[in-house]
Amino acid sequence: MTPPSSDFVTALPELSLLAVASVVLLVEAYNQSKAAAYLLTLFGLLLTGGLVVLTGSGVPTLAFNGLYVDDPMGEVLKLMTCLAAIVAVIYSRQFLDDRKMLSGDYLGLLLFAVLGMLVMISADHFLSLYLGLELLSLALYAMVAMERNSVRASEAAMKYFVLGALASGLLLYGMSLLYGLTGSLDLVNISNALHTGVKSEVVLVFGLVFIVAGLGFKLGAAPFHMWAPDVYHGAPAAVTLFVGSAPKLAAFAFAMRLLENGLQPAHDDWQQMLAVMAVASLAIGNLAAIMQTNIKRMLAYSTISHMGFLLLGMMTGSLAGYSSAMFYAVTYVLMSLGGFGMVTYLSRAGVEAENLDDFRGLNARHPWLAAVMAMVMLSMAGLPPFVGFYAKLLVLQALIGAGWIVLAVTAVIFSLIGAFYYLRVVKLMYFDEPGVEVCPVSHAGDAAILLAVNGVAILVLGILPQSLMTVCALSVQMSLR
Repeated sequence: MTPPSSDFVTALPELSLLAVASVVLLVEAYNQSKAAAYLLTLFGLLLTGGLVVLTGSGVPTLAFNGLYVDDPMGEVLKLMTCLAAIVAVIYSRQFLDDRKMLSGDYLGLLLFAVLGMLVMISADHFLSLYLGLELLSLALYAMVAMERNSVRASEAAMKYFVLGALASGLLLYGMSLLYGLTGSLDLVNISNALHTGVKSEVVLVFGLVFIVAGLGFKLGAAPFHMWAPDVYHGAPAAVTLFVGSAPKLAAFAFAMRLLENGLQPAHDDWQQMLAVMAVASLAIGNLAAIMQTNIKRMLAYSTISHMGFLLLGMMTGSLAGYSSAMFYAVTYVLMSLGGFGMVTYLSRAGVEAENLDDFRGLNARHPWLAAVMAMVMLSMAGLPPFVGFYAKLLVLQALIGAGWIVLAVTAVIFSLIGAFYYLRVVKLMYFDEPGVEVCPVSHAGDAAILLAVNGVAILVLGILPQSLMTVCALSVQMSLR
C-alpha cells in the first residue's frame, strides 16, 4: 500500500536530514570543499530540529502503518539529539581539521548516524527499531575507524563492530522469539498479546533476556559494557565526543519503546534484569574509573555508572521513574558534551589531551576552561548546585516511591565512591603545578564560546531545573499508552 501524503509530512525531519546527508556526500565527491560540507551539516541539523518543532502535533500520531510514531517524548528527544549533534560538530571542527579528517565522508557518516537515532526515537515496530539501530551502528563503526593511520582506532573499530554484531544478533533473536509467541512485530499488538497471556512463559523470558542483553550493549551497561572503554579510548577525541553523547538519547528512546510500549505486561520479568544490570553498572563503572589515568577511559567507565542510574529510573515502571530517566539522559548528554568537548578542545595537531596529567595546573594557564571543566566534573559527581545533583535526586525519589529502598541506598554509596575520581580532576586543575602546555594559543572561537555556554547551562539548569523536569514529565506522560 502507498502511504498517504500525511505520513511523509510526519516524517519530514528524517526525510530532510536524509536529503542533506546525500548533498554533503555529493559536495565531497565533486567539490571537496571542507567549509561547504561543514556549513551544510550544521544547516541540515538546524533544519531538522526546526522541522521537528513545526511538524510536532503534541499528541501521539502513527504513520506508515504503525512503523513510525510521532509523540511529545519523541519530539523532545529528537530536538535534543539535533542540538547535541550541532554542539559535537562545532566542538570537533578544529580537531578534525588539524588531522585532515574534516571531510564530507566524516560529516556524511555523522548525519546518517543522526538519522538512525531519529528513526530509533520514532520507531513503533520491531522492523523500524532494528532499521534505525543498524543505521546508527554502521555509521558509528566507520566513524571510529576514520583515522586510517591509527592502529588504536582500527582496533577499537574492530572490537566495536564484532561486539556490536553479537549484540544485534542477540536482539534480533529475542525479537524473533517474541514474534513466534505473539504473531506480530508491532509493539502495540505485542503488548495486547502479552496482556491476554502467551502459551509459554519460558519462551517469553528467554526472549526478554536476549532483548535486554542487546539493549544493555547499546546503553553501555554492565555486564555488556566491555566495548565502551576501548572504543572511547581508541577513537579520536572528536568521535568519542559524538559516540558518548547524542546516541544515549536514542538508546533511552529505544528502551522506552521496547520495554514500556511493547513489553510493559512483562514488567515483573524485565524489572529484575534491569535491577541486576543497574547495580553491576554502578559497581563496575565507579570502581574501575578510580584506577584510570586516561580521562577518556575514565569517562567511559563514568558513562557505565551513569547508565546504571538511568536503568534504575526505568526499572520502576512508573511515570516518575520514566520521567526521571529521561531527565537523566538529557542532562547526562549535556555533561558528556562538556567533558569530551573539553578534551577535544585542548588537543592540538598530533597531540591528544587525554591523560589526567594534561589537566594538571589548568587553572593557572586557562582559568575559564578550568572553571567549565570543574562544573562538568562536579555535576557528574552529583554535587549541588549543578544539574547532575537533581538528575540523581529524581531517580532516587522514584526508587524510594516504588519501594526500592535498598537499591536507592546502594546507588548513593556508589555515587560517593564515584565522587573521588571526579574531584581528582578538579584537584589536578586547581592544586597541582602546571604541566606541559596543552591548549593551543589560537583555537576555534566558536568552540570556546559554546564550551562557556555549556558550562553555564549545567549551572543554570542546576539552579532552575523545574522547566526541564516539567518538559520531561509532560512529554513522557503524554506519550504513554
